Amino acid sequence: MEPVPQTIDTLLINCRLAPMADNKLCPIENAAVAISNGKVAWAGQTQNLSDNAAQILKQDPKQTIDCQNGWVLPGFVDCHTHLVWAGSRSNEFEMRLNGVTYEEISKQGGGIFSTVKATRKATRKELFESASKRIKSLLNTGVTTFEIKSGYGLDLDTELKMLEVIDQLNTAFPIHIEATFLGAHTLPPEFKNNLDGYIDLITKTMLPEVKNQSIATAVDAFCERIAFSRDQTQKVFETAKDLGFNIKLHAEQLSDSDGAALAAQMRALSCDHLEYLSRYGAQQMAKHNTVAVLLPGAFYFLKESKKPPVQTLRDLNIPIAVSTDLNPGSSPIHSMPLILNMACMLFNLTCEEALLGATINGAKALGLDKQKGSIETGKDADLVVWDIDLPADLCYLSGLSPVDLLMVGGKITLNHLNCHQ
Repeated sequence: MEPVPQTIDTLLINCRLAPMADNKLCPIENAAVAISNGKVAWAGQTQNLSDNAAQILKQDPKQTIDCQNGWVLPGFVDCHTHLVWAGSRSNEFEMRLNGVTYEEISKQGGGIFSTVKATRKATRKELFESASKRIKSLLNTGVTTFEIKSGYGLDLDTELKMLEVIDQLNTAFPIHIEATFLGAHTLPPEFKNNLDGYIDLITKTMLPEVKNQSIATAVDAFCERIAFSRDQTQKVFETAKDLGFNIKLHAEQLSDSDGAALAAQMRALSCDHLEYLSRYGAQQMAKHNTVAVLLPGAFYFLKESKKPPVQTLRDLNIPIAVSTDLNPGSSPIHSMPLILNMACMLFNLTCEEALLGATINGAKALGLDKQKGSIETGKDADLVVWDIDLPADLCYLSGLSPVDLLMVGGKITLNHLNCHQ
């Protein structure tokens, strides 16, 4: 039996609970959640209590919140974003409406290159202020944990500048942010026709300096015909692993480059996109416990037609995560509930799969599933009280975000229940 905490800081009562334990919604009616020192002390039904739970609920908490029969879910984990950038690419949006493809825009010097140019020019203050607006928008849709990548610098100074801004955001907001170094996003213009030279810069200069400054926990790469080859990606990952970084990969978005199999064999946390994932690549992901991160926003925004092999992922019991992929070019989407709707409508996920993908499986994709992603004893008290009839409403209502209360690490960040405490 777990020891009874000495004090309960917050007690949520009169709620319904979807804790996302055991990879299921696990809905519980007539529930309560007790929080102590930023952690979940107990969560469950308030009838037929165990001795442990009864002792917890007998305590006099510092704060009791009546949830008015609202649904309590774990805070969303947005496990794949490019949230820090400068400039706008709305002109490219209009180009794509007129039939120009993402690859054609990139070859013409647009796409990522235009964002790189603007981000290199931007000050830290400018990047921080624009990114802060995006974080506030996502917080209002129930996100409590973010992954944010660099990758719009493609030189040492700007990549470090981006990572420093990400660190500032982590300090300034009551959220948890995992920073990922994405130097291998695309080839910078100054290295035109010298892919291997840029890979050498990443492995010999950038990665050691990022490690020296301790401002990223993972390394990502874009393994694709318009970016880096399998061998070049492997070289980046080998250096990253030697330096102690976790790895993850933009894989099989536009073609099958065998990147997913490589990343899985190198014990990657996740492979992301996966529209062209082969069965062999999926088998390697299953073998090595690599999470599949689906990004329906990019699929939608780029008008793609090739869908990820969701049934194969199910058949092989590969955890499926869902994320916004918030970025200026292919997924400028600032709403996790909207992404949940897209995951269901475009990729045929069930509502339960989508919700698990934005919570516990999103946490798995960041290596944080022992701390976040579900409401279980001992985990971080990152949770949201929703004014909805059923958890499926978060997928069904197409972007509506009826947040009544948002809590991160036991601290209330948003609260529309004040008058009911």
